[in-house]
Amino acid sequence: MTAELASIIDFIRYGASRFSAAGLTFGHSHDNPIDEATHLVLASLHLPPDIPPAYGAGRLTAAERDNVLALIERRVSERLPVAYLVGETWFAGLKFKSDRRALVPRSPIAELIESGFAPWLDERHIEHALDLCTGSGCIGIAMAEYNPDWRVDIVDISEEALSLARENIVFQHLEGRVEAIKSDLFAGLQGRRYDLIVSNPPYVTEDEYLALPGEYRHEPKLGLTSGEDGLDLCLRMLDQAADHLTDDGLLVVEVGESEHALAALLPRVPFVWIEFKVGAMGVFALERRDLVEHAASIRAAAAARNPA
Repeated sequence: MTAELASIIDFIRYGASRFSAAGLTFGHSHDNPIDEATHLVLASLHLPPDIPPAYGAGRLTAAERDNVLALIERRVSERLPVAYLVGETWFAGLKFKSDRRALVPRSPIAELIESGFAPWLDERHIEHALDLCTGSGCIGIAMAEYNPDWRVDIVDISEEALSLARENIVFQHLEGRVEAIKSDLFAGLQGRRYDLIVSNPPYVTEDEYLALPGEYRHEPKLGLTSGEDGLDLCLRMLDQAADHLTDDGLLVVEVGESEHALAALLPRVPFVWIEFKVGAMGVFALERRDLVEHAASIRAAAAARNPA
């Protein structure tokens, strides 16, 4: 059957059909089999995702055919995310290296970066920003790429994730403005203050993790789970962030499906839940002054599940 496949379009169509028939889960940068197959085929051929449609008729060599077919079969049989299979993915319009050292980039925060964080930063002067729990480095590196006058620190507790993030810093030629730091949240950032802190921390609950499709089991669990309700790290972050924000500083954090648990736990904290093009995505914005005003209730909630 595969002997009849010849062109790029043929292999994209075949891959999409195989993925649909196999009942794969799509949640790592793509939400459908066609986009997933397109990513796999074009990346394996070292072609950009925006090639003109005319190139779709291009025929593959025998070696290229064998490689693409092998990757399609691995995607089906091993349930490996495409980004790990081809070693790259796209985030906020930028290409990043991707492998099992960190989660596959896929945060809705990409939309905020591309829009300049409007309207949140419209009246603010940003010099120093922080990407906390950076993983592959995609959020912090993209912030630096889109804002050439910013200095950005990217922080993670995982040395493996940071090794990938450092490769992505070099890949994007941002060694002069982006610094990778190993730290357990703010523990290694004494004396550093930021105008903007952005984070996509682990927020999957233990029950949710057990129910995740096989694709997610290839990612580091450390980057996914954060206690029974997914909020252990977020609460620690809320408790400590004010000490590392400038007076007019802003905190932006993604908590996904844990949004409702957080709002119920801290009902008086004025979280602003950001609307994206596809709707609410569990991302909040919070001013430093609100962190200070509600410090007592935040500290009590953090202490309840993070005892000293």
